[in-house]
Amino acid sequence: MEVLAELMRLDVALAVAIGAIGGVVIGAIPGVGPAVAIAILLPATFQFEPLVGITLLLGIYGASMFGGAVPAILINTPGTPVNALTTYDGYAMTRRGEARQALSIAYSASFCGGVFSVACLLALSPYLAKVAPYFGSRDIFMAALLGVVMVILAHRGQTVAAAMLVSFGMFLNTVGLEGVRFSHRFTFGQSWLNSGFDLITVILGLFAISQAFKLLVDRERPPPLPAMGRGGGAGLRALARHPRLAGVSSAFGVVMGIIPGVGEFLAQFFSYTFAQKTSRNPERIGRGSPEGLIASEAANNAVPAAAMIPLLALGIPGEALTAMMLSVFHVHGVIPGPKLFETQPHFLQSLFVVLLVINVLVLGFLRISTRWLVQVVRTPPRHLGIAVLTLSLVGVYSLRASLVDCAVAAAFGMLGFILRRLELPLVPIVLGMVLGRIMDEKFRASLARVETPLDFIDRPVSGTIFAIIVVSLLAHGIAVVREHRLHKARAAGTALP
Repeated sequence: MEVLAELMRLDVALAVAIGAIGGVVIGAIPGVGPAVAIAILLPATFQFEPLVGITLLLGIYGASMFGGAVPAILINTPGTPVNALTTYDGYAMTRRGEARQALSIAYSASFCGGVFSVACLLALSPYLAKVAPYFGSRDIFMAALLGVVMVILAHRGQTVAAAMLVSFGMFLNTVGLEGVRFSHRFTFGQSWLNSGFDLITVILGLFAISQAFKLLVDRERPPPLPAMGRGGGAGLRALARHPRLAGVSSAFGVVMGIIPGVGEFLAQFFSYTFAQKTSRNPERIGRGSPEGLIASEAANNAVPAAAMIPLLALGIPGEALTAMMLSVFHVHGVIPGPKLFETQPHFLQSLFVVLLVINVLVLGFLRISTRWLVQVVRTPPRHLGIAVLTLSLVGVYSLRASLVDCAVAAAFGMLGFILRRLELPLVPIVLGMVLGRIMDEKFRASLARVETPLDFIDRPVSGTIFAIIVVSLLAHGIAVVREHRLHKARAAGTALP
């Protein structure tokens, strides 16, 4: 009852509604996405209470994936990167005149994945409260190191680039006046570097300003919208026919969300592969099958709530969006980690219920607003670019009223624009900054109890995490060797007469 009373406050209710509805709209606009929206809103949320600010960001995070399915299905353009797989089956159904059926299936599968992950979060929270106190400085250091390794390995085919970008992010975290001995690191006598690189400034530059640059140079015109057709109730019927697929896909999303640095893409890969292996008509998946839609949408919408588990229990973000939310916690003195479940259980319960309400609200909003929401898809890219650039620079300046921060954000915006053109990931830089700070702090804190490097892994938790790191690296190495041999064999086969 206390949680419900908290949610009935006007500011919390408005945050839920604005975050959920705004997230759907933002997700439905190709080229914007939740990362840009959250980066722009971050400076404003620092003025709110922790529950209000986090609720607003969570609404945008979770709801944007619902909205991202709309352009993916209607015009073959994913609203957010994680809706890429939705285009395979969703757009194929649209070309057959089944756009409304595809949207209904996507909405229902997304709702199933979201509610399932919230239920898992509620079920796991009592155990997290018991296990979290066993994590000491060395254990959290190893968990952050695991996150770094997973971030690198998750970018399959770009592991070297991801490793370099993570290292660059960790280096950015070391610049400035460090807080233990108050020595200057990598400032080179420049006073504006004494405070280091602010995480929010870097995020706004890499994600928002770089995306604004991309939108401004984009000459594409919005495509025409197809006919919607009928079949608004197809989603529930599809879930009823494939309950096991919906459940397994949601479970993949939960598991991949818990592991730092993995996220939606690997969850979708596993769920889509499972759908192909277990389908009675595997040849239809990728060509307009409801099973493919269920697999992709249930998996990616199960990740947001699950990604809160390592953030709340250990203070370790799983990906860029939760890394942004971590700054809101710290600004208000709410430090995620082992003690949070003991000191502020009421706050956590409110967050869990908010996640459930957001899923219900988003599903209801989509059911009644799809006919108007599809018009958002046709927003001119350059208009969006001007709006995003203006809001980004205003947000950066509002942090510390500093033109230097605006220049730094613009520089990182240009870096992000170059990386986008080279098709290199931006997320490793942000996670490198966040995880690097955690590793730096915990490494220094654990040195008083460490005599040899082996002392870092002599505890049960840290030893287990180290074993996971070793196994992950070995498995990745074996996979790379196999791919190299297979590629070599194919090359030799094509060379034969």
